Amino acid sequence: MSEHRRKPPQPQGGGRAAARQGQPGPSSGRRAAPSGATGSSADSQGSRSYGPDSPGPGGEERSYGGRAEARRAAQRGGGRRRAADNAGPGGRRGGPGGPTGPGRGRGRAAAAPAKKRFIDYPRAGKYGWHRWVPSWKLVSGLFIGFVGCLVAIAGIGFAMVQVPSENIAAQSQNNVYYWADGSQMVATGTGVNRQNVTIDKIPEAMQWAVISAENKSFYQDSGVDPMGIARALVNMATGGQTQGGSTITQQFVKNTYLSQDQTVTRKFKEMFISIKVGTKFDKQTILQGYLNTSYYGRGAYGIQAAAQTYYGKDAVDLKPSECAFLAALLKGPTYYDPAGNADLDPNANANDNLRRSKERWSWILGEMHKDKRLTDAQYQEAVKTYPNPQGRKATKGMTGQVSYLVDTAKKYVLNHSDIPEAQFDQGGYQIYTTFQKDKVNALSAAVKKIQKERLHPKTEPKDKYVQFGAASIKPDDGAIVALYGGDGYENGHFTNNADTSGVPVGSTWKPFVLAAAMQYGTYKDPGQPVSPLSKYNGNDHLKVRKPDGSYYLKKDNSTFYQMNESPHPWGYITLRKAMEQSINTPFVQLGVDVGMSHVRDVAQSTGILPASMSQDLNPSFAIGTSTPSAIRMADAYATFAASGKQADPYSVTAVKYKGADQPGFDKPKKKQALTPDVADNVTDVLENVIQNGTGTNAKALGRTAAGKTGTTDKNKSAWFVGYTQQLSTSVAMFRENPKDHELLSMNGTAGVDSIHGGDIPTSVWTEYMLAALKNQNDPGFPDPVKIGTVQDEAGAPSPTPSATITPSETPTESASPSPSESASPSPSPSDTCQFACGGNGGNGGNGQGGTTGGTTPSPTATDTTGTAGGPRGNGNGGIFGGQTG
Repeated sequence: MSEHRRKPPQPQGGGRAAARQGQPGPSSGRRAAPSGATGSSADSQGSRSYGPDSPGPGGEERSYGGRAEARRAAQRGGGRRRAADNAGPGGRRGGPGGPTGPGRGRGRAAAAPAKKRFIDYPRAGKYGWHRWVPSWKLVSGLFIGFVGCLVAIAGIGFAMVQVPSENIAAQSQNNVYYWADGSQMVATGTGVNRQNVTIDKIPEAMQWAVISAENKSFYQDSGVDPMGIARALVNMATGGQTQGGSTITQQFVKNTYLSQDQTVTRKFKEMFISIKVGTKFDKQTILQGYLNTSYYGRGAYGIQAAAQTYYGKDAVDLKPSECAFLAALLKGPTYYDPAGNADLDPNANANDNLRRSKERWSWILGEMHKDKRLTDAQYQEAVKTYPNPQGRKATKGMTGQVSYLVDTAKKYVLNHSDIPEAQFDQGGYQIYTTFQKDKVNALSAAVKKIQKERLHPKTEPKDKYVQFGAASIKPDDGAIVALYGGDGYENGHFTNNADTSGVPVGSTWKPFVLAAAMQYGTYKDPGQPVSPLSKYNGNDHLKVRKPDGSYYLKKDNSTFYQMNESPHPWGYITLRKAMEQSINTPFVQLGVDVGMSHVRDVAQSTGILPASMSQDLNPSFAIGTSTPSAIRMADAYATFAASGKQADPYSVTAVKYKGADQPGFDKPKKKQALTPDVADNVTDVLENVIQNGTGTNAKALGRTAAGKTGTTDKNKSAWFVGYTQQLSTSVAMFRENPKDHELLSMNGTAGVDSIHGGDIPTSVWTEYMLAALKNQNDPGFPDPVKIGTVQDEAGAPSPTPSATITPSETPTESASPSPSESASPSPSPSDTCQFACGGNGGNGGNGQGGTTGGTTPSPTATDTTGTAGGPRGNGNGGIFGGQTG
């Protein structure tokens, strides 16, 4: 074996460590060879492996803290530098440790090159934060790779997507509606209201109208708007409102999708398809497809269907002015159809829609003229007259009450799901409703019967334009079982009177005032419930006192006086009696004492929508200036019927699409809106209204019921809302000008001086409830628990010793004022006669007034059902538009 391959002898005593450090072992007896002299691996390692206390060459102290530190020193390139620094007899070159000497490259041997990595990160050979700074090679490589991936993805996406077909998009289906028992109500769809036409059948004015309004660069762009897509993605990511900004090509692509979901995935698909469409189709074909697949409202898809729906003509015959109108609809037919869509959104009422339509119509014509698509003469002719479209038309199967049932159910679906209206109208949905066919027919029959008996519009001018709206709801559930929306689409009545706000409810609002008093107390004793036996001044023409003792003033700073319908001097009477006779002044003052905000809160908790409530919480708010729908009034009274449990009204139990249940149609959850004590005491007071007050016509029902009449200022509307434990039903009656939809007075309607809620509306209610509750038991109502304390209005006299008769808390309370109810002296015959003599008047519209016109004594049981005398004066309700009745 050669000498240099032989294992060197182990040193004695000092061992290998001593040899590496160049120190003699304790028993060697000789000095260690100079570093690098032997050429052994131990010598080369000795150049850098010092002990923690050993000095390096030249006596310099070197400490690396073990192997890990040594490795880090090597990574810093320290091996090479140390080889030079530590070079003794074998320097860099020429010595024993040089390239040719026995100690060749002590430092180099220690810093052997590391194996290269594919991605040099963290970077080798760098120290500290430099290790974490990527090199330009790494950055450029990653960028090229990322771009390559995007190109690959785009290529795959472009190859996989299919271009849209306007003919496939035209294949719409029916929506099928079902009764509550599962039987089919009607199948209605838009397939018959859609027909594609070629570009040569679309007027150039229509083509340029949409281009000028929506995409001026249509003939120059690539079909994709990157900035518009970026805005949409940012809005979706931040939860903001998604916006369009799409090109006509993108909108054509979007129109052909069954799903209109605003998602990132759909946006990317839309982009790929739009690019492909732009490369495959010419611009005329794209524009044709867009106009044939766009939704114009009223169930009309495509320009041909829109031309027929709005103007009764083919698309080719449209004038430039009409083209601009139809182009305006593409902004959103819900808000630009002059006929209005208030059932979908209160902001989409006819007046606002007409204003928006005219503004956009005018703007589009101006843009066409600016773009030189209309000559000066054509522009002047087009803007001369706004092209009013035709009214709505009934579609197949949409007649009678079915049209309003479908309208109500459709609106419920759109409000409780993410399904866009345009997608819904493409059909394919099965809608299961809460409507019960027998009850719907019974309600319609009740209205028709009373109309035929009492109204003669062909011979009596005051009987013209009278309308009804009604709804019936299950208490403790919220299901709408029946409604009456009007005369039917086939008769030109497209407004759903059961689900439309705008008709003041009058005195049917008073129970909310009483409930608030029972729940919140008054400012004099907050939190202490007010007993219905508390007395308030019921006289006519009274000042209304604020909590600070001052009085409400008119705008001219003169004193405001609240009026009753009748000037009868009631004096101080119980709230129970005031509700029975529907007297205004006690409830106006009570509302102020309780706080109108509390009244509003109670009404809202029972189901009244805030948007339908009057925003002015003035004294008249207490007597019905708000305008909730018939559905909401029935639902609110159902809360009283269910001992304070409230459930939002609903008309749809399930929606299916391609056999799959759609989310959002679970039954609304019930809540305890009022305490049972409050609700049951309100019911007890309202039972007395039917037994002894303005609602006595409802006694013909022959079972336990509660309700309230309502008549509004200038007799523009009349209501009756009543309930049993099984059903809560509201009936509204009003006159409306068909041109401007303004309410008209019903004075003189049906041959009487004034229509009251206790008259025709109560008769309709009773007729319907007789049929709807036929063969059902009479469960009555829970017995009310005595509530609150008697808190008389300030100024009410204290009871005298002779007042030993306490008003009954049951519905059998006498209608005549007892001594304790009227602290003021009874009016003399002459006093009474000057206010009410002769005729058939009566606060409830069913008084038994004298036939001879003679004077009457102080009120009796007969008198107070309706004042025993002649026609009553109509209170004007004061400057706040107060309601009466």
